[in-house]
Amino acid sequence: MKDIIIIGAGVVGCSIARELSRYDLDTLVIDKNQDVSEGISKANSGIIHGGFNEKKGTLKAKLNIEANKIMDSLAKELEFTFKRNGSLVLAFNEDELKKVKELKANGEDLGIKDLEILYKNQVLELEESINSDVVGALHIKNSGIVSPYEMTLAFAENACENGVEFLLGNEVVDIKKEEGFYKVILKNNQIIEAKLIINAAGLGGAYINNLVSDNKYEIEGVKGEYCLLDKISGALCKKTLFQVPSELSKGVLVTPTAEGNLLIGPNATPSEADDIKTTRIGIDEIIEKSKKTIKEIPFNRVLNTFSGIRPKVKTKDFIIEEVKDTENFINVIGIDSPGLTCAPAIANYVIDLLKNNLKLEEKSNFKPHRTKMVRMSELTLEEKNKLIAENPAYGKMICKCEFVTEGEIIDSIKRPLGATTLDGVKRRTRASMGGCQGIGCMIPISAILSRELGIDIIEVNKDVKNSSVVGFKED
Repeated sequence: MKDIIIIGAGVVGCSIARELSRYDLDTLVIDKNQDVSEGISKANSGIIHGGFNEKKGTLKAKLNIEANKIMDSLAKELEFTFKRNGSLVLAFNEDELKKVKELKANGEDLGIKDLEILYKNQVLELEESINSDVVGALHIKNSGIVSPYEMTLAFAENACENGVEFLLGNEVVDIKKEEGFYKVILKNNQIIEAKLIINAAGLGGAYINNLVSDNKYEIEGVKGEYCLLDKISGALCKKTLFQVPSELSKGVLVTPTAEGNLLIGPNATPSEADDIKTTRIGIDEIIEKSKKTIKEIPFNRVLNTFSGIRPKVKTKDFIIEEVKDTENFINVIGIDSPGLTCAPAIANYVIDLLKNNLKLEEKSNFKPHRTKMVRMSELTLEEKNKLIAENPAYGKMICKCEFVTEGEIIDSIKRPLGATTLDGVKRRTRASMGGCQGIGCMIPISAILSRELGIDIIEVNKDVKNSSVVGFKED
């Protein structure tokens, strides 16, 4: 019997898993997807928010501020990319300037100090590409950017190295409450018993809660669509550029990514949980709205468009609590923006909740550090030559757009929680994220996966089951 089962391997579930791996517990993470970070966590803006616009007294405000403060040390400890580039909330008329001053006052009331009001010339000195109609901005110095899936992988790999088990590609379809424990029933009819359940199932969080509790929840999916531009476009701005937020979202932003691309989006439209299709109407909307921020965005340099779904609940705040009518069942649901930012603080909050339910004894052999993958594109010539001499696979280029070698792809497969799909390799190495979007490297990567996993190349999937990358037609 497991001590704890975490349902959901997104950034929140993996962050909780990493914190639980500090303790002498038998912990299992279950996710219906073939890899971690396959849901909400792979398709968002990648912003580490400053927390200035959250409502005082909410979990969102409390956890955003806490997590922002520890992000530098956490990124260093787990070796994921974090850039504290700062952000601007732009005002283009006097009414909007009044609103950004109110946001500053709200942030200061929350205890945030790294805020200042800038006026037109000051804004344009920082970011010369911004629309010259700007009249002022709120400068948030403490915000930053990450790669959301890299951050999730960092938590997951470190948790795995510290003994947490992951059961991926297995969907939870039912949970039965027994005397003192739970039976978690999977789609393949496997039953796993656990003393305590943590529901971090993202868009499926309401479904999981409703299996065991009479206090029912509903989660509304809100879709956000994005345009991803190339790294030449990434030089257009240094800071994350927001427009004045609305009740529904923080609005269409323009931001460099942690990897150096330019990201535009998102919009906000009600959506089903599995509707991740982009639309012409939606993409046109974010293109048009982004021109308010920067008039001359080179949309001829768009590499890809994508969308992500964020979970909205009626409370408008995170729900992180033990279910009132079902002991030893912890809900971590309704985690929309700023959920990515808050993830490490959410994990600490959950640990505090568990202290009432379990005896937590710290391990003496906990490994707090995780070593990131070698990236040949980041090495000096001398470092590259040394590595190739030690392992010639690092001298064979597979993805010419992003300069990813066979050695890196093999490493991505053999690491803790290694890649088993084409998209798994992509998120770990950036192979196929460049100008050709995989046209030149998709087949070679599939061949490496086939060889290293000992499977036929036709069994190599893009992401989900039965999404074969290479198909053979019989004559």
